[in-house]
Amino acid sequence: MQAALVLETGKIFMGESFGAGGEIRGEVVFNTGMTGYQEVLTDPSYKGQMVCMTYPLIGNYGINSLDNQSPQIQVQGFIVKEAARNPHHWQLEKNISRALAQAGVVGIKGIDTRALTRIIREHGVLRGMITTELGELDQKALELKNWEIPQDAVAQVSTREIYKLPPLGKTDSRKPFHVVVMDFGIKGSILRAMQEEGYALTVVPYSASAQEIIALKPDGVFLSNGPGDPKDVAVGIKTIGGFVNKLPVFGICLGHQLLTLALGGDTYKLKYGHRGGNQPVQDLRTKKVHITSQNHGYAVAEGSLADTLLEVTHLNLNDQTVEGVRHKELPVFSVQYHPEAGPGPNDSLYLFKEFSTLMTEWRIHHAT
Repeated sequence: MQAALVLETGKIFMGESFGAGGEIRGEVVFNTGMTGYQEVLTDPSYKGQMVCMTYPLIGNYGINSLDNQSPQIQVQGFIVKEAARNPHHWQLEKNISRALAQAGVVGIKGIDTRALTRIIREHGVLRGMITTELGELDQKALELKNWEIPQDAVAQVSTREIYKLPPLGKTDSRKPFHVVVMDFGIKGSILRAMQEEGYALTVVPYSASAQEIIALKPDGVFLSNGPGDPKDVAVGIKTIGGFVNKLPVFGICLGHQLLTLALGGDTYKLKYGHRGGNQPVQDLRTKKVHITSQNHGYAVAEGSLADTLLEVTHLNLNDQTVEGVRHKELPVFSVQYHPEAGPGPNDSLYLFKEFSTLMTEWRIHHAT
């Protein structure tokens, strides 16, 4: 079946439908990962977005139930050069087309993904549409210009109920750290990394209040990744402001942006964002460079930190954007990337140990 990718610029790519048929709108973004397409598909941070994979062959090891980052496919649409029809892998359960079809997600293959990526790099992130209904495509392009991007992505992907997860790692003789996780759209690999670090987790909805979180008596609070514009998550910003001076706090990705907003900083939308497992980030404290896994379209405005108690700890070496901050007085820090990888390198797992150190010091201080 033929399909079309329509951009708000009026550019139309003709290709072949795979996955579900129909018509869907979203932001068109690109991911530079050579592998990890299943983690991309199931990452809640991609809610509302149509993802173009820059690597030309996608789906060659199929789909399995072990590598999912959430219970379902989260992307709005999927754009590839070639989708493998007959994948091979010892854990294979289905091919990518079947997975998309079962999830009701529209995909398009057979287009020039290199040309599409160049357009996004030139114009920035674009509104787009994948459709198998090929009539009046020029009119559909005009309609995209006035289409309002939904602002409730976090509400769609956050847990609705509080749940607990036990520690999996060694905790020596100490009592496991109890960490409350604010779920703005968390990936499964992040939860597993914290469990393996020895944390006992209580995961709460994004709308939980500061009072509810403090009442759980945690050793620290973790602010997760998630989709969309951080300024749309006003309830989360308010909640963070209510406990940030009372507990150790570690934020990543969207959580990093929300923490910065809660402490008086500002954020802005990047032209085309950072999405992939190959972003070089320098830790300014050690001068070490880590290759990181990232998925975000917004960044912290460095100039906005001048009148706050936040200082920059990490910078992106590609474009010098802020990749990490810490509070000068409180046990509070955050990074823009995903320290657990999934997919990607494991360079930044040390950040969980830094969080453990802060919680240990906090325990000692409050025990005396």
